[in-house]
Amino acid sequence: MNDQNTTHFGFRQVPEGDKAKLVRSVFDSVAGKYDLMNDLMSMGVHRIWKRIAIQLSNVRHGDKVLDLAGGTGDMTKLYRERVGDSGQVVLSDINAAMLNQGRSRLLDEGVVGGVRFVQIDAEKIPFPDNTFDCVCIAFGLRNVTHKEAALASMYRVLKPGGRLIVLEFSHPPEGPFKKVYDAYSFKLLPALGKMIANDAESYRYLAESIRMHPDQEKLKAMMETVGFERCEYFNLTHGVVAIHRGYKF
Repeated sequence: MNDQNTTHFGFRQVPEGDKAKLVRSVFDSVAGKYDLMNDLMSMGVHRIWKRIAIQLSNVRHGDKVLDLAGGTGDMTKLYRERVGDSGQVVLSDINAAMLNQGRSRLLDEGVVGGVRFVQIDAEKIPFPDNTFDCVCIAFGLRNVTHKEAALASMYRVLKPGGRLIVLEFSHPPEGPFKKVYDAYSFKLLPALGKMIANDAESYRYLAESIRMHPDQEKLKAMMETVGFERCEYFNLTHGVVAIHRGYKF
């Protein structure tokens, strides 16, 4: 098996065709505890990261937004508040279990009108060209097998003047903070996953997938390669998370 036919799943090399299935098994396992684990893992700070991403999206009343890998719907809910009754948000995820969690949560919270639910592979977005004012993918891009294909698909469905927002774990600079972060990721995080979700392996994969994801500058360059302009990124929490933004003109 040569390198052209393999990709990474965490630190393991696997056949490209197997990665989506392996990722799906991870999120099938954690879907029921996903929101609780997010709060515990980040001590609630993920809610601040997401609100900053919403602000940077510049989404306005009446806009149409695609929330890729939207999972349990917290970004969709925030976008729905901004676009109002004249706008629309599409909550999408490749994983049916996560999408069902998102649909149930939003319906329970009274978010009914102005939201569509669609199971989507980010590499093959099934919408016409120039459909959305904003495409957002939060904590999902690192799980995509062919990131360049996904970014190109996002670019295609954006309207001219539209924005891409990528909120993702990233790479803190070398130093004392990174050492503490690494210890937390590879020791405490799997233990927390075992205790709360009875699944240490899925959270070990999470830590590994973050390390294999392109760093801030590489992801910026990937966005530029597929056509995005005025690309920039904003480091949060010492670079543990970064928000990338690019425009289609």
